[in-house]
Amino acid sequence: MSPQCHWPETDFVTGRAYHAQQEASMSIRFEQVTKRYRGVPVVNDVTLEVAKGEFFVLLGASGSGKSTLLRGIAGLTDIDHGRIALHGRDVTFVNPRDRGVGFVFQHYALFRNMSIADNIEFALRIRGVPAARRRERRRELLRLVALEGMDERLPSQLSGGQQQRVAVARALAHEPGVLLLDEPFGALDAKIRTELRRTVREVQRRLGTTTILVTHDQEEAFSLADRIGVMHMGRLLETGQPQQLYRQPATRFVATFLGAANLLLGEVATPYRVRVGQAMINHASQARPDAVSSTEVVTVVRPEDIELARHRQVLANPCLGEGQVLETSFGGGVGRLLVQVGAGANLRAAARVDAQVHPGLAPGACLLEVTRTAAEAMAMPLAAGDSIALGVRRLHVLPTPVSSFLFRAPTREAVLELRQSPLVAQLVQSTRANLSETIVAEEQPGTATLRSAGLVVVDNTGRTPAEIASLVAHGARRLLCVPRGAALPRRVIIHCPDDAPQGEAMGLVASLVRHINAEATFVSVMRRDAVAAERTRVLRRLLDTRAEVRASHGLDLRTELLEGAVSEQLLALASGPDPALLVMGIDGDRAEIEAALVRDLGWLFDADARWPLLLSYSGPRPAALAAVL
Repeated sequence: MSPQCHWPETDFVTGRAYHAQQEASMSIRFEQVTKRYRGVPVVNDVTLEVAKGEFFVLLGASGSGKSTLLRGIAGLTDIDHGRIALHGRDVTFVNPRDRGVGFVFQHYALFRNMSIADNIEFALRIRGVPAARRRERRRELLRLVALEGMDERLPSQLSGGQQQRVAVARALAHEPGVLLLDEPFGALDAKIRTELRRTVREVQRRLGTTTILVTHDQEEAFSLADRIGVMHMGRLLETGQPQQLYRQPATRFVATFLGAANLLLGEVATPYRVRVGQAMINHASQARPDAVSSTEVVTVVRPEDIELARHRQVLANPCLGEGQVLETSFGGGVGRLLVQVGAGANLRAAARVDAQVHPGLAPGACLLEVTRTAAEAMAMPLAAGDSIALGVRRLHVLPTPVSSFLFRAPTREAVLELRQSPLVAQLVQSTRANLSETIVAEEQPGTATLRSAGLVVVDNTGRTPAEIASLVAHGARRLLCVPRGAALPRRVIIHCPDDAPQGEAMGLVASLVRHINAEATFVSVMRRDAVAAERTRVLRRLLDTRAEVRASHGLDLRTELLEGAVSEQLLALASGPDPALLVMGIDGDRAEIEAALVRDLGWLFDADARWPLLLSYSGPRPAALAAVL
C-alpha cells in the first residue's frame, strides 16, 4: 500500500480559491489591521475577508489577539492601523451602535435586574422600535433559541446555558448584519456546550447571518466553522476549511495546535520522493515538489496515520523504523501510545523533546505518538516495553524553510551567548526546532554541514562582508547574523536588490516573522531622478510582491517606496526608535554577494552596529542574466 504524501499548495493560507466566486459579496473585510498596547502589536497586520453568510472561527491560545480583533470589528476597541469594512462600508471610525453588529460575551453580560423579555428588547427599545414589533421579534427569537415561555424570568432563574441562549437572542434582536461571539461557551460544562453549539449553528444557518466566533477550543472550531483562521502572537497564520487545515497545515504551530502531530525531519531524495527515517515516500499525484526548495524538510505525521505491527515484514506501508512502547493510555474509543524509535533507525524529530517530561527516552531516540481504535487495540494488545514496527500511511510536508538551527561559533561559550540573545532565544523557544552546533576557531566552512542546515546562526560582531559572503557561498542559504547587544526586533525591514529573486526571501520572512511580535515592511529604493516609467515599475513590483506573499504565505506585508541611495535609506529606516531586523534576499557568486553587502548594508558591519541581519540566498545568477548586469 502506498502512503499519501501531500506537499503544500500555493494558496493554502488565504482561502482565495474558496472565495473566488464571492468577491462581490464580502460581509467583513480587514486590511492590515493592527492594534498595539505599550508599543507591542497584539494584533499585527491582519488582512482577512469573510463571505456573506459564512460562519468563521478565529482560533488561538489565550493572548493570541483574537478577542482584540473581534472587539475591533464591533468598535469596542480602537485600532491603530488599517481598515475595517462591513458589507462594503468602511466602519473603522464608526460608532459601535451604528455598525450593525451583534456581540455575545463569554459571561453573558445580561442585565441582572431586567426580565428576559426586557433584555432581548433592550437594543430595539433604544432604537425606537414600536412595542408591538419588539414583542413580535422577542417571541421569534425565544422560539429560535428554544426558550419559549420564559419571557418574565430573571437571568438568575436560568441555567448558564439558558442565559447564553438569551445573550444570543439579544444580540440578534436588531437583525445585525454580523454576529460576533467571544468565547460564548467557555463558562459552560461539556454537555451544555455541545447543545448550545448545535443551537447557535442551527440559528446561524436559518438566519444566514455572517458570524465570527472566537475560541481556543479546537473541537469547537471543527464542529462549527465553515472556515477557521488560526491566530498566534497577533498574526493570522492560516485560514482554511477545517479538514484542509488539519490535513495540510502550512506552519509548525498550526500543525501542532490543531490536534496531536509528530513533526519529523525528512530529506528530499528526488523531486518525487521524500525520505523519513527508513521510509522512502512517493508524493501524491497532486504534489508540488517545486514548492520545497530545501533538501531538509519538516514533515507532519498524525498519530492516526501510523501503522503498527509486530514485525516490519507485516506492515502494509513503508517502515519508519522499529521501536519500543513507552506508555499506553485508554481513551474510550481511541487508545494512545508513546513509542520510542532508536537512533539506529535514523528517524529525527523536528521538535525538541523535554527530557524531564519523558525521562525514559533513550539518547538519540525519536518519540512518536500513535493512536488506534478500540478494535485495533483488541486485535493486537500492547503494553509498555513491547517491541513494535511502525509504518507511515500518510504524511504532509510543511513549506517552512526553517527546519532546524545550526549555531556556528569559535567556542562553546560563544554558542551559548548566541542562544541567549533576545532574537535567537525567542525563535528557539517559539519554533521548538532542533538545535545543533559547530565549533570552528577559524572560518573554513564545511560545505556538506551548511547545506543540510535549516538556518545557520552566527555572531556578526567583528565580521566582514567577505566572511559572510564566504559562509553563504559555501552552503548557508539561510543565514542569521546576530551582533552582541542586539535587542529583540519590533520591526522587520526586507529589501531585495532589483535584480535578485524574492521568492525564497519572502518564504523565509513569512516563516520567522510569525514567531516575533514585529511589523514587517518590504522596502524598495529608487533613484531620486527616476523617470515616471521607472517609478511605475518599482511601485508595481512592491504591490505584486505584497499580493504574492499574501497568497503564498498568508503574510500581509507593509510596503514602502523610498528615494535616494539604498545604503543611506536603509540605514535611516533601521535607525528608527524601535529595534529592527534587516532581511536581504541575494543571489550570485561569492564576489557578487560581498559586493551587494558592502554596497547596500556596509554600515551593518561597523563596530558599534546592533542590527541583526537575515540573509536568504537563492543561488548563482543565470549565466545569461549575469552577462548583462
